[in-house]
Amino acid sequence: MCERFLLNELEQNQTGEVRKILSEPEMKRRFQDIGLICGTKVTCVGKGPFGDPKAYEIRGAVVAIRNSDAEQIEICPEKISEKGV
Repeated sequence: MCERFLLNELEQNQTGEVRKILSEPEMKRRFQDIGLICGTKVTCVGKGPFGDPKAYEIRGAVVAIRNSDAEQIEICPEKISEKGV
């Protein structure tokens, strides 16, 4: 089991797996509509000029999500392996 980690904490090019949606039902439904459900792999692929919003690849599509919304999504980040080790 991994430690508690929120989607907005992913660094660029880091991937994680959705574990839990912590938001109200209306926002939870919006996340589901863009493919964010438990078990989905999400990769941070970019960020806005001031770090907000961030762009995430979700099921082959790139979606911008505000940090305030992304902090409602609990994920398990994949370990980042160092090249050459």
